[in-house]
Amino acid sequence: MKQARHSDSIVFEPRNPNYSKRVREAFEGQPMLTSLGMVMAEIAPGYCELHLPYRPEISQNHGYFHGGAIATLADVSGGFAGWSLLPEGMWIVTVEYKTNIVAPGQGEMLIGRGRVIRSGRSLTTTEIEVLALVEGEEQLCATALQTLMSVEAQS
Repeated sequence: MKQARHSDSIVFEPRNPNYSKRVREAFEGQPMLTSLGMVMAEIAPGYCELHLPYRPEISQNHGYFHGGAIATLADVSGGFAGWSLLPEGMWIVTVEYKTNIVAPGQGEMLIGRGRVIRSGRSLTTTEIEVLALVEGEEQLCATALQTLMSVEAQS
């Protein structure tokens, strides 16, 4: 797969010219993401940024974002970053991911930024940053490393 440096990220060539529409439709078709209040902010080949505005319904007993919401944001950000590179007729599933919460999930919103590190024929590796937006400033909340597997889409 052809790749070139752009900013701090690797820029990939998508194998599906309609990747953006396909990813957005898949995102909108997942009721759990809607129920959490997750919003797709940006999709590019090998990159996905999602936003999760704060709501008490997704907090834990101290008022911070719940760890499950943080981990879900990481998983989905990385997953759609990886899926953006697959050809038509393929889907992606998470094989494994490791999330380290390094600071409380607090503030107005969480931002999940998933980036593909390597996109292979069957396995894709992503890295994800989850940032807390606190009074307009981004603060690192969690990091994750993820392995995804390409599978044929089910009809």
